[in-house]
Amino acid sequence: MAIARAVVVVVICMACLWSPWSLEAAVVDGLGVNWGTMSSHPMTPSTVVRMMKENGIKKVKLFDADPWTLGALAGSDMEVMVAIPNDMLARMQSYDNAKKYVAVGNEPFLKAYKGAFMNTTFPALKNIQRALDAAGLGDRIKATTPLNADVYNSPDSTPIPSAGNFRSDIRSLMTDIVHFLHSNSAPFVVNIYPFLSLALNPDFPLDFAFFDGGSKPITDGGTQYTNVFDANYDTLVHSLKKSGVPDMKIIVGEVGWPTDGVRNANVALAHRFYDGFLKKMATGKGTPLRPGRMDVYLFGLVDEDLKSILPGDFERHWGIFRYDGQPKFPMDLSGRGNDAYLARARGVEYQERKWCVFNESAGNARAMKGLLGGNVNYACSLADCTALNYGGSCNGLDAHGNVSYAFNQYFQAQDQDVEACVFQGLAAITTVNASVGECLFPVQIVSAGARAVVWVAGVVVGVVVAAALIV
Repeated sequence: MAIARAVVVVVICMACLWSPWSLEAAVVDGLGVNWGTMSSHPMTPSTVVRMMKENGIKKVKLFDADPWTLGALAGSDMEVMVAIPNDMLARMQSYDNAKKYVAVGNEPFLKAYKGAFMNTTFPALKNIQRALDAAGLGDRIKATTPLNADVYNSPDSTPIPSAGNFRSDIRSLMTDIVHFLHSNSAPFVVNIYPFLSLALNPDFPLDFAFFDGGSKPITDGGTQYTNVFDANYDTLVHSLKKSGVPDMKIIVGEVGWPTDGVRNANVALAHRFYDGFLKKMATGKGTPLRPGRMDVYLFGLVDEDLKSILPGDFERHWGIFRYDGQPKFPMDLSGRGNDAYLARARGVEYQERKWCVFNESAGNARAMKGLLGGNVNYACSLADCTALNYGGSCNGLDAHGNVSYAFNQYFQAQDQDVEACVFQGLAAITTVNASVGECLFPVQIVSAGARAVVWVAGVVVGVVVAAALIV
């Protein structure tokens, strides 16, 4: 979800010169994934690219133009959408700056941003497209801005798609933007999250977030909606029609379901969501107002333990793969319902099999108890403890289990430094796996960043060259 990362939209690029990859799986037409890299211990980009290829994934959306990542994608025969940060939008108001990039922002009009990017997004978008045109690429590479579904809505008094329109505070601006995009044959990219509809509204019917027909439908004239995704998508279609661009192409830039951190964010519901959504895509039926094939990017590829949790404690758990490239649950990316675990990342190097846990023999029990709170808070301020929350996969641990989990998360985040498992004498290192039931006490991987060579190629040069190679 973009509120946690601040990025801007970009460009489709890169099916380059030579491909060493073999395709070993089928993926439903139009499907891609979002590859976020806000991880303390990322896998090497080449490992991730190989994993995507072995699962048949041909399209990927990035949130920055990191040259190491782009270098791994070169020769992969993959279609890439690249992004640059929202906080660079102001610089993109200058055409001279825009000439150095091929892209433009992510969810800049979120209500949570309180208008911070209201005056910079559209000028940046125009200048990026102008730069592409000047480079002779404008007819083949398009600039666009992914937007959250909160840029449009239906009134509370008439909560049906046909009553939808762009938000009143940005309606004029949105009309200008969609007409500009349409004039350049660029798509409207929207991020739709049924999970958030459920998480933010205690009265939201659970089954309406899914695709298996268990919910009471919403009737809009002669049209029935059996799930919130279709209703949300068609609310956008009505909004575009009211803005004078009824036939504008739509791409779903992000859609997915988290697996931990809060209630209803779990593996079982994520499996249910993806199973129904992929089967829906495979039918090619689209939505009531837009029947046919859809272009969609799943969010996301891997968990990211450095993402902000301000939007919610689920933010670090959107991946269909864990931090180490292990698939979380069976799924069939072809949408045929033949669920099996996806191909895992190969060649991932782990740290030693050891854990940091609460030392139950540590000194005076009463004295030690007084130290626990501060040490746990310290550990969780510098590591990801969101699985301990209500509804999380580790919520059922006892008091000592909670302490051990927090200590181990910090210990692993610090690359198992022995000094990171002291906590005023409350902790001890063990070689016995401390995991309990579904609560995983992870052993961290060796960070790709620790093994990376220094890249001297600039971001801009990498993106422009990659774009030039495919046209």
